Amino acid sequence: MTNDPTTKTKAILFDDGKGTLSPLNDLRPTFAIRTGALTISERLTIAFDLDPIGVVVPANMIELTGELTSIPVNTPPAEGDDEILLINARCPLPVRAIKEITLGQALVEQDTGDMIAVRLAATGVRDLLMGKQPEMEPIEIAGQHLMRKPWDWKRFRDASLEFDLQVIAQTMPKVDAAPPAVTLIGTQGIAISPEALVMPGVILNSTTGPIVIEENATIHPGAIITGPAYIGPGSSVLEHANIKPNTAIGPVCKVAGEVGGTVFQGYANKGHDGHLGDSWIGEWSNLGAGTTNSNLLNTYGTINAKATSASSNEKTGETFLGVTMGDHVKTAISTRIMTGCVAHTGTMFAASTPLAGTTDGFSWHTDAGVKNFRLGKFVDVSMTVMGRRGIKQSQAYSRRVTVLHETVTGQEAFSWPGKDLSHLGK
Repeated sequence: MTNDPTTKTKAILFDDGKGTLSPLNDLRPTFAIRTGALTISERLTIAFDLDPIGVVVPANMIELTGELTSIPVNTPPAEGDDEILLINARCPLPVRAIKEITLGQALVEQDTGDMIAVRLAATGVRDLLMGKQPEMEPIEIAGQHLMRKPWDWKRFRDASLEFDLQVIAQTMPKVDAAPPAVTLIGTQGIAISPEALVMPGVILNSTTGPIVIEENATIHPGAIITGPAYIGPGSSVLEHANIKPNTAIGPVCKVAGEVGGTVFQGYANKGHDGHLGDSWIGEWSNLGAGTTNSNLLNTYGTINAKATSASSNEKTGETFLGVTMGDHVKTAISTRIMTGCVAHTGTMFAASTPLAGTTDGFSWHTDAGVKNFRLGKFVDVSMTVMGRRGIKQSQAYSRRVTVLHETVTGQEAFSWPGKDLSHLGK
C-alpha cells in the first residue's frame, strides 16, 4: 500500500525508554511533555497530519497513560499491509526527514544510534512491538533530534514555540485593534480568543514575536507580555507581571513577577514577585513569594548540570539555563534557585540556603537537613492542591505516585493486586 497524500498517516508514538528525562516524564508519558505551547504529541500530529492509532510506553506508565488517552496503549496493530509510521516520543520537533522515509526505512540519530522514526507495514509493526526484528534499512541523520536529558527541553524550546504559535494562531481571530485601554506595540502576530479577558493597562509587544492568548485566560492590569509568548487556556497573568520572550504558559496557571524563556507544563503557580528565567515548571508546583532563580553564570560560561543526584556533572551546552522543576515541587518564600538546578518530583524546599544542584524526588529540605517526604503526607497535600483546581486524583495517578515514591525512597508503602507489574521498566 502506498501513501496517499490526501489521507492522514496512521501513526504510533513510541517511548523507547532511553534517555534520562525524569522529572519531566515522571507523571506523564514522554509524548505529553510540553516543550513549547504544545505537547510533543500535539505538535507531531499537526505537523505530519497524523492519525494516531496507538502509543507505546514503558510498563510502569501503562495504567496512567491509558487514563490520559483514548487510543490503544501498548497494543500491537492487527496484521496487514497498511503502512504505519512509528515516531519516537522523545522527538519534540517535526524532522523533515521523517516524512521522507519510505516503507522499510528507519531514520536513526547518527550520534546515538537511536531510532527517530520507522515506516513499516502493520505486520512489521506488530512484529517489532512483540520483540521480533523486521527487516529495516537504517538512514542516519546528523544532529540531536531526540531529548536525552531533563534540560533538553531548552534545546528545543524556541523552535517548538515558533511552530506552535503559527499553527495555533491560524485557528484564532487576529487582533486588528487594541481592546479598550490596552496598548499594542506592533500590529502583527497577536491572536486573542474571544473568550479571553485582557484588562485595561495591559501592554502587548509583538515586535519580537507573536503572542497568543487562549480561551478563558485573564491578563490583569499592568501586565506586559512580549512575544514570542503563549498564554494557555484558563491561565492568569497577574498584575504588573513582566512576561518576556520565549515563554509558554500551559493551561490553568497563575503567573506573576518577571518570567522569561520559561515553559509551564500547566496547573502551576508563580503568584508573586521574583525572577524566573529559562526554566521548565511541572504541574502542581508552587513557587513561594520572592522565589528567584539564576539562569546565567557570572562567568557567562556553559552551564553544567546533573540529571540525578547520583550522576556526574555534564555540560548542557546552554549558556542560559534555569531550573528544571518536576511536578508537585514547592519552594518557600524568598527561595534562591541556582543556575542549572534540577528539582525532582515532590521536592519540598524550605531552607534558608539556596536550592542548588539536583534534589532527589520526594525530598524535604529545611535548615535542619534533608529527609524523605512521607508518602501519606505527600498524597494528602497533592490531593488538596489538585482539588483546588477541581481535579480529583485518580486511582491510576495515585498508584503511579506510590510506585515512584517507593522507587525513589526505597520505602515500601501500599500494595494492590498486580502492583509488582507496575515496577517493570521503572
